[in-house]
Amino acid sequence: MAEGADVSASASCTTCSFSEDFSNYWTANVYFRARNGTFKRVPQVSNRFLEGTSGGMTVYYFPQDLKSSVTAFKPGFRMFAGDVNLRTSEGQSPKNCFRCYTGPNFQGDNDAPCMDPKLDTSGFPTEPCLGGIRTNIHFPTCWDGKNLDSPDHKTHMAYPDGYADNAPYACPASHPVKVPQVMLEVVWDTTAFNDKSEWPEDGSQPFYLSTGDNTGHGQHGDYVFGWKGDALQRAMDSGDCYAANCSAIASQSFDTANKCTIPKTVTEATDGSYRTGKVACVCGRKWIWTSPRRLAFPKGMYRTE
Repeated sequence: MAEGADVSASASCTTCSFSEDFSNYWTANVYFRARNGTFKRVPQVSNRFLEGTSGGMTVYYFPQDLKSSVTAFKPGFRMFAGDVNLRTSEGQSPKNCFRCYTGPNFQGDNDAPCMDPKLDTSGFPTEPCLGGIRTNIHFPTCWDGKNLDSPDHKTHMAYPDGYADNAPYACPASHPVKVPQVMLEVVWDTTAFNDKSEWPEDGSQPFYLSTGDNTGHGQHGDYVFGWKGDALQRAMDSGDCYAANCSAIASQSFDTANKCTIPKTVTEATDGSYRTGKVACVCGRKWIWTSPRRLAFPKGMYRTE
């Protein structure tokens, strides 16, 4: 894809529930490494309230503080969140984490992502998760207002001052433009791998990102903007978008979205058991949160009771 290209101009369909979004979203897959050394891909599953989708991920757009006016991204915009080379929490974004569900049907999902001190961890959970594992990746929300990309795909963007401490939303002078908070959310069904007799003999956790990282600290995400025209700006400005409902923009059924596929061009095993393997997918489901009236309480955004 050429630098600065408008993705929406070349795409013919989208897996997103909002049909004007042709953006690309990527994050690493997860594999289970058995005690005998074989790897097996862990299945991604539909998120809560999104039954009927073909796995994929949930993508959230909202003003970081739930009230600020934000500027939508421009055609050709790209960014990257996380650090593929990290193997400890040092230097890791505090808003990238894993949640260990305590039981079926998303049990234990009662706090905002990365805000539960008991269930959220910066790396892979170290004990079996009875309801599976979720990961959240928060992209930066301050743009320099000039560059659609940068050599490392990161320096044209910045996190707000005091981001780690949940301080008021204030962008640094070097990156003054507030843009939507993009958050990726992926749920993996790890319940088939909870038998600790199949875990490493030393008792360490058995999961690997498809990049080869078995700590989880290297979790990261890629974003290439691809909304049609001013669709994202309309959604951000409407004040009446909540979850998967947004009258300001067009939507499509899950059946239609699931028909959007990419023909396989490389013969490669991506499922089953094998000794080595790396694979990734680009897919997404959108939830857009733009209404300050309905989003007065951050925990309410994610509450699942």
